[in-house]
Amino acid sequence: MKRTCRIDTPLGEMVALVEGEALAGLWFVGQKYAPAGCAEWQRDGEHSVLVTLRSQLAAYFAGSSRTFDLPLAPQGTPFQMAIWALLRSIPSGEVVTYGALARQVATQRQGIVPSAQAVGGAVGHNPISIVIPCHRVVGANGSLTGYAGGLDRKAALLELETA
Repeated sequence: MKRTCRIDTPLGEMVALVEGEALAGLWFVGQKYAPAGCAEWQRDGEHSVLVTLRSQLAAYFAGSSRTFDLPLAPQGTPFQMAIWALLRSIPSGEVVTYGALARQVATQRQGIVPSAQAVGGAVGHNPISIVIPCHRVVGANGSLTGYAGGLDRKAALLELETA
């Protein structure tokens, strides 16, 4: 069963999705690639995962915690799942490039290095914003590129993490 709630954050309202007992989605309202059909999901702001998520997001935005400890269940292709696993290994306050992620994932793919654009597509379709930190990926020259929630939010998240 899909359970959902809306969460107010300093960067705008978000929609969270729990499937079973794990977080399956977290999107800014109106962000690119957010799923359709949210209105059909059962509202349940008291589900234990959603309660924990709200608490951990509040601590994150308050600057008192940079880690999330939640059961996650993102849905994607094997390639996307590999990229999202790598995203979870990027420490708070640090960034990596799309090219660096491509080289890292190549070690899991018999040395086949995907294009930075393919990595960017997987990063952009990350269904669990902030918790799976796709905002920590930057262009080859360090520029802020490609955040489905908007570049202003990406900049704010990176600034929050380095403060």
